[in-house]
Order: sequence, then C-alpha cells, then structure tokens
Amino acid sequence: MTIIRTVPEDEAEGEVAALYAEERESLGYVPTHSRVMAMNPAANRAFEALVGSVATPMGLRRYELVTLAAARGTGSRHCRLAHGVKALGVFDEDQLERIARDYADAGLSDAEVAMMRFAERVARDASNMSEDDGLALREAGFSDREIVDIAIAASARVYLGRMLQALAVEVDVPERLSDPLRAALVDGL
Repeated sequence: MTIIRTVPEDEAEGEVAALYAEERESLGYVPTHSRVMAMNPAANRAFEALVGSVATPMGLRRYELVTLAAARGTGSRHCRLAHGVKALGVFDEDQLERIARDYADAGLSDAEVAMMRFAERVARDASNMSEDDGLALREAGFSDREIVDIAIAASARVYLGRMLQALAVEVDVPERLSDPLRAALVDGL
C-alpha cells in the first residue's frame, strides 16, 4: 500500500476524520493518496489552498489540462488517473482519451496545447527552461498572471506526484474510468 502506516478510517479522529469524510463524500471512498496526505493535515490543507488559489482563476478546463500534462511529465499514474476522473466533468470520454494520448492532436485550441506543452516541460525539465518557454505562452495570449498560475499548477502536480512516488503509494484505479480511457491515461508512463 505504501511505506508508511496510514490511519485506518475507523480509527480516524479530528482533522484526519474530516479529510476522510470529505473524500468519501466527493469520491465515494478514501483513496490511498488521501490517506497519506492526511498524515499531515496542515500540509494537506496548505496544498489544497495553493491549488485552489490557481485553479479558480484558471478555470476547471485549463487547470485539468495543466494537471494532466504535468502528471504526464512526472510519470505520475496516481495523478493521471485521479485527474482523468475529474476531467470527465469537463470533457467527454472520447476527447479526454484523445487528450491523454496526444494533446497536440486532440481538438484543443493552440493556446491550450501551448499551455500543456509548458506544463509538461515544467514537470520534465524545469531546470532547462528559458525565457522562450514563457514567451510561447505569451504569444499564445496568456497574461503574466496566467503564466505564473500555469507554472504553479504544474509545479504543485510535480510536488504531489513525486511525494506519492517517494512513499511508494499504491495507485488507486478509479472504477469510473473505462478500460480504453484508463489505458490512454497511463500508457507510456
């Protein structure tokens, strides 16, 4: 399951119990990654606040695209699958499968493709990024604030994906994903 011992649901108290209840209400179960994050409720809430500070102004569509691209860049099966489910609130299954396989050929706008390319590069090779990477977003119509939010959203996904990998957290496979979509999200990671 993971290299740490998490709090079983029937033993959860206080903030841990509250976090578990939120996940159960939202997803119908408590994913393994949520159990791990609940080990430090303050860090979990801080992460949620960080994500919320960029997801809200970006909008759900852009946020999920950035998240999927960054998760691809880190090879995070956890994040690709979890956000595949969330992205179904924005995209139909056929388009999401196309996005998962090749976002450059999935019917997205040029700006969305540029944003995803940037996010994937943040996750894969941020230390070698240059002004040209940001310029590509500016030329696609993004403001400085939007560029910062894209970088924060991508970096937040890198943080979570790497933390889950470091702790050998079991990958939950959401039942709501069809087999073809599940495969598209994780093939090649």
